[in-house]
Amino acid sequence: MPDHPDVASTLNNLALSLSDTNRKIEAEPLYRRALSIWEATLGTDQPLVAQGLNNLALLLSDTNRESEAEPMHRLALRIREASLGPDHPLVAQGLNSLASLLSDTDREAEPLYRRALSIQEATFGPDHPLVALSLNNLAGLLYDTNRNSEAEPMFRRALGILIAFRVSTGHTHPNFESVKRNYSLSLKELGNSPEQIAKTLEEIEKEIQSAYS
Repeated sequence: MPDHPDVASTLNNLALSLSDTNRKIEAEPLYRRALSIWEATLGTDQPLVAQGLNNLALLLSDTNRESEAEPMHRLALRIREASLGPDHPLVAQGLNSLASLLSDTDREAEPLYRRALSIQEATFGPDHPLVALSLNNLAGLLYDTNRNSEAEPMFRRALGILIAFRVSTGHTHPNFESVKRNYSLSLKELGNSPEQIAKTLEEIEKEIQSAYS
């Protein structure tokens, strides 16, 4: 059956793979077809519909169509809040997606980032990698708006979480290097020399290592 929800899931997964390999032109019609099937078969207020909207909106943002992406992000967020509750991790995902778009277009994103962070801390605990990514997002916004003294401790905490992830699992998180780079830039902006930055990074590493030894 070409319009079964399982077909939509397959289309969505294929579109994700294409998008991840920078074949976004091919991915877009698959996302749109998957979304259309889910809306027709499940209704317009289901979490899967929100996921389809979110995926398509991210692709539109990546292809410089922010004005098309924003209403999709907002609709996806409303669906998730209504169907899953205001404190669900997928609501946090939607908040981060919308905040990233608004931040890129110089609009107010900070409350959204802060709410996403609060949800993830309550859901996963203060030391989860998703918390680190939300911290990095919020710190990046603060850094970009000349509030680096507020951003620096958030970058530091995010880096510490990802170092702890590596020490405890033996795997380096995919976002580790970008968070480390952001923290280093923050330290540089505060007047630290390359030697001082290297020393600070080494001290954080040793502190985390000792906590797990």
